[in-house]
Parts: sequence; structure tokens; C-alpha cells
Amino acid sequence: MWDTLRNAWRIKDIRKKITFTLIMLLIYRVGSFIPVPFVDSSFIKQLVGENNLLGLLDIISGGAFGNYTIFAMGITPYINSSIIMQLLTVAIPKLEQLSKEGEEGQKKIAQYTRYLTIVLAFVQSAGITYGLANQAMTNRTFWGFFVVSLTLTAGTAFLMWLGEQITEKGIGNGISMIIFASIVSRIPIAVVSLWNMAFVGQVMSPWALPLILVFVLALITGVVFIDMGQRRIPVQYAKRVVGRKVYGGQSTHIPIKVNSSGVLPIIFAVSILSLPQTIGFFFPESGFYSFVEKYFSQQSAAYAIVYALLIVFFTFFYTQISFNPIEVANNLRQYGGFVQGIRPGKPTSDYLLRISNRITLVGSLFLAAVAIIPIIVAGITSIPMYLQGTSILILVSVSLETSQQLEAQMLMRHYKGFLK
Repeated sequence: MWDTLRNAWRIKDIRKKITFTLIMLLIYRVGSFIPVPFVDSSFIKQLVGENNLLGLLDIISGGAFGNYTIFAMGITPYINSSIIMQLLTVAIPKLEQLSKEGEEGQKKIAQYTRYLTIVLAFVQSAGITYGLANQAMTNRTFWGFFVVSLTLTAGTAFLMWLGEQITEKGIGNGISMIIFASIVSRIPIAVVSLWNMAFVGQVMSPWALPLILVFVLALITGVVFIDMGQRRIPVQYAKRVVGRKVYGGQSTHIPIKVNSSGVLPIIFAVSILSLPQTIGFFFPESGFYSFVEKYFSQQSAAYAIVYALLIVFFTFFYTQISFNPIEVANNLRQYGGFVQGIRPGKPTSDYLLRISNRITLVGSLFLAAVAIIPIIVAGITSIPMYLQGTSILILVSVSLETSQQLEAQMLMRHYKGFLK
């Protein structure tokens, strides 16, 4: 990865994209320290320390939630709106038709996603401000609550724009890069906290630090192994004679990745699990809030089960969207290709679907294990929340994805120079 970065930096166009991405991330980190008016952040920090789910939201927002700054809501509302729009695209024929209209249709769907993001951001910020920050508000008038909610919504809208700019003009997926920067910013705090727990507060044995390091390295190795793994289905192209030239006859393969969805199922699952607590903030004295606190805390078995099921669901959902066996089979038949031992057409699409489902199942179970097992270990050993497998998985997956994009762009420029 470091060789890729060093080689990419030598290319002027890619160097500009990397610089642009770093500047956008720097703006994001600066904004994470701008406080929201009328709120005492010390009370919020105390609540974040007592609630594991809020602690995870604080990690994803890079500490902005704990400090209750203008980026406290993070990019979570945009992720939620993207999930909703993808589900509606499958359910509503008009949206499905828009998704098939090419670039113009995608622009309209993206516009609807932005509008929905603003609505969700305002609802979420209003609920958290009313329920969670009510005791921390220095101005408890309607105007005070409205200003805080509007400020948080504006922060999310700006982050949404920032992520889209990174995707368009920078390197990598903008939303993933923002979450990546948030988690990286918490690593020094995690290291200092573990050191203090081992040598200052004597909360855990110093011998636990090497074990934690081995666990993290093993987790990184497993994530890289699964993320880079793929099943290659051999494809043979028949020879065709066009005029005096012979086309085809070569062998190739269809690569199906074990984890084609990357880190998105984890991010989607975390965003969905934050919704019940957000709704509960509107009714802090109700039984629903008590129910959420009891069954949606990370120590509960219900949370772990729902978390794992959501990860598996979104892994299959994203794979179904990104990989269409029927379309691949039709393209193979159109260009004279066939999978060895499989008849063209529907048998080929059924075969590809069967292979894809099997591989996706392995990838989804691995993602669920990475997310759930560290939570169980953390509950037993009292390891801080920011060393959970979710954070490590996001860091490794985004790093690999960005590195692959850099390699692809360098390869494209290499061929361009070769053709000249």
C-alpha cells in the first residue's frame, strides 16, 4: 500500500486528487471542534461514556458527538437515506425505472437522497437534542432547541457535500473516507487509554496489551485475506470469423469477490441500530426508551443477534444490486462466451447465482463474526469501545479499497501513455 501511495504521488493528476482529499478531510476535522451554541458538552461526554451505542456513534463521528460540535450527527443520516432510497428503488417501479435511465436517472435519485438526508438529519438532531441534550441545554426555549437542531442539520448537509466532492474530485469513496478519518483520529486516544488502564489505573494487567496487539493483528490479517479473496469462474470464448479475421478463442474468468460489499454492511447496520435510540430520545420518560436501553445496549444478546442479521442482510442486498447474474449470462452469450460445462442462457445465470450466494454467505458470516466477537470479548475484558472489530474492519477495508483505486488509476494512465 505504501509503495502504491509513493508511486501515485509522482503522477501529477493523482497527486492533485490526493491533496484535494487531504484538504477536505482537514476541513472536516477542523469543523469537528466547532461547538454548537446553547449546549454544555461536558454533560454529553458523560452520557457518551456510559452508553456503548452512543460511544460507537462518537467514534464514527470522530469525537464530534461527544463534544456536541456542528458535525455531531456525522454522516449517519446520509447513510440512512441511501439505505431507504435503495430499498424504495426495489419496491417502487417509478424509482426502479429512474435507476435504469443512466446518468440522468441516477442524478434524480441522488437528489431525492439529499432531500431525505436533510429531513432525517433534522429529525435525528431534534430527537437527540430534546431527549439527550435536554439537561445540557443552556437555553431551553423553543428558539434554543431549533437553533441547535438546525445547526446540526447544516453540519450533516455540509458533510454530505464534502463526501460527494471527495468522491468526484478526490481519491476513494467520500463517505467512507470521512468515517475512516474519524476512526483514525481516535486511535491516539485509544492507545493512551489502554496505557493508563494497564499502568496507571491498574484496571487490567499489563500482559493484556500484547494479547490485544496479537488480536488486532490477527483481525487485520483475516480482514485482508477475506477482502482480497475471490472465486474465479473460467470462461471460454468461441472462435468467430468476421471477414478475413478470426475473433475469440481465448480463455478468461469472471472474478466473484468473497466480500464484494466491503465495509458498507457494517456501516448500514450501525446506522439502522441507531434509529430506535433516536426515536426513544423523543420520549425519554416512556417505556419505549427503557426498552431500547435494555435490549439495544451492546451487552444484550438481542443487540448482537440483530446486529449480525442486519450485516448478513445488507451483504446479500448489496451483492444483489452490484452483481446481476442474468445480465452477465446474457453478455456472455451475446459475445460468444460460455462457462465450461454449463449451457449458455438461464443455466449459466443460475450457476452464477448459486456460486455468488455461497460466496456471499461466507463473506457475510465473516463480517458478522468480526463485528460480534470483539463485542463479546470487550464485555468480558472491559476493553474500550474504540478497539472493536467494527472500527478495525472499516479502517482495513477503506485502506484496501483506496489502494485498489489508486492502482487502477495508475494502470489507466500507464496504458494511456503506452498508446501515445
